[in-house]
Amino acid sequence: MDIAVISIGNSKGIRLPKTILEQYNITDSMELTLEKNCIILKPIAASRKDWGKSFKKMRENEDDKLLINDVFEDENLEEWS
Repeated sequence: MDIAVISIGNSKGIRLPKTILEQYNITDSMELTLEKNCIILKPIAASRKDWGKSFKKMRENEDDKLLINDVFEDENLEEWS
C-alpha cells in the first residue's frame, strides 16, 4: 500500500486509513521501532488489559492467597498509631 507523506506544521506525517486503525485497534498512540531500514508501527496494548478477568479466575480457583505474610511476626504496629 502506498501512502503519502504529508506536512504537519514543521514536521511530516502519514495518514492511516480508518479500516487499518480499527483492524489493529490503534487509538491514541503506537510503538515505533526502527529495524534494518524498516519502520515498524505496532499498536500499544492497554496496560493491565484483562487483569480483572484474571483476578476473578484466580479467586474462583482459590489461587489468590498471599505468597508472604503482610504482617511480620517481629513487626511493631503500635508505633504507627
